[in-house]
Amino acid sequence: MAIKRAKHAVYDIKYHFVWIPKYRKEILTKQLKKRVEQLFQEIAAQYDWEIDTMEVMGDHVHIFLSAPPKYSPAKVVEVLKSISSKVVFEEFPWLKKHLWGGEFWGDGYFVRTVGDRVTSEVIRRYIRYHHREQSKQLKLF
Repeated sequence: MAIKRAKHAVYDIKYHFVWIPKYRKEILTKQLKKRVEQLFQEIAAQYDWEIDTMEVMGDHVHIFLSAPPKYSPAKVVEVLKSISSKVVFEEFPWLKKHLWGGEFWGDGYFVRTVGDRVTSEVIRRYIRYHHREQSKQLKLF
């Protein structure tokens, strides 16, 4: 994943997401696992997101993706969960017996922003450096 361009932005935003099926049921296996992976790829393509790495485990999902800045992390998760949930319930009607509340995914999620070479310390140094440079420049006038 490299630096990308949008209409009014240049960005390098990557998120690591983790979430679970409702009740942390271990249901993401075999055909359902393959279909969920496929759905995530289709949704990502539709929204111009790039999935770097994805692992659908029996009882949770890891997705490492890049998304334009117009999409908040909450929106990315909302879109992935809502669209995949709708399709999964249509294609796998037996799930309704296992997930009696009518929801496929658990309510919460984990998210962390990630950079290739830009760590927290690099950002701190960059800001401190610019603060010193700005102070020097202001003194010249």
